[in-house]
Amino acid sequence: DGWSESTAGAKSYDELPVNAKNYLNRIEELVEAPIDIISTGPDRDETIVLRHPFD
Repeated sequence: DGWSESTAGAKSYDELPVNAKNYLNRIEELVEAPIDIISTGPDRDETIVLRHPFD
């Protein structure tokens, strides 16, 4: 299942569509590593930092 809602303009994880969050959670399970940063577009300001990767 995918999602039909756009992720453009999302500034936080909570603003992402439910299926997008489910997809990210599944990737974390499969690779056994956390996702720290999500890009929602080509520009730098279209990035959601979940956890700072160097903390």
